[in-house]
Formats: sequence, C-alpha cells, structure tokens
Amino acid sequence: MALSFTTALKNARADAISSQVGSNGKIRIYAGTVPADANAALSSNTLLAELACSATFAAAASGGVLTVNTITQDTSADATGTATFFRVLKSDNTVILQGAVGTSGSELNLNTTSISAGAAVSITAFTLTEAN
Repeated sequence: MALSFTTALKNARADAISSQVGSNGKIRIYAGTVPADANAALSSNTLLAELACSATFAAAASGGVLTVNTITQDTSADATGTATFFRVLKSDNTVILQGAVGTSGSELNLNTTSISAGAAVSITAFTLTEAN
C-alpha cells in the first residue's frame, strides 16, 4: 500500500514552504547545469533574472496546492542565456527550494526559456502542489 496523506496534511506541508520563504522572498532564474539539490552550491551558473515575491509569499494552501501571490517582473534581465532552473529564496538569500524551468511540463513554465539581457521577465502564475 502506498502512503496517502490527508488534504489537511498536504496543506500544512505546502503552508510550511510559505512560512519558510517568509516576507519579501524572491525567485531567481538561472542558466547552466542544475545543481544536485537546493542545498548544493551554484557552479558556473548564470543568473538570468530575479523577480520579487509579494510581502506574503502565498495565501493558505487549499487542496494541497499553494498558489504564490503576485510576483513582480524583472524589468531588465541580468544576462542572456537559456533558463534551466530556478530557486526560491528568502529575503536574506537563503535558498528554500529549486526546480526545473521549461515551456511546459516543468515546475516553472515560462513562455520562452531564451532570456535576453535587458528584456523583461515575468511569471504570471506559480503553484506548488503537495503530493503523496
């Protein structure tokens, strides 16, 4: 038998992410080889863009889904490159989580992974789903 979590537990786990990010978190989008996990140091990765999260990262999770509040676009990307992964950080730059970037089927989907220095980069929606 596989593990099965209650919706209440899924919501609590998702809300813990929001609590960890705290106020004024950020999302950084990078090019290069994806680190092994969120604890691993960056290695020759290029920061393409940094987007600011709302003062409150997300509303309370519902149905095991955490929907991130408004994310302010980066009006001028830092560098040119192909986005491969992102990291969510606290305001003090402590990494909370990382995931893959793509145009579909990734943890964070953008309209294009080709980012040009000086161009605007935006995220229109971002949800995190707790699974069993």
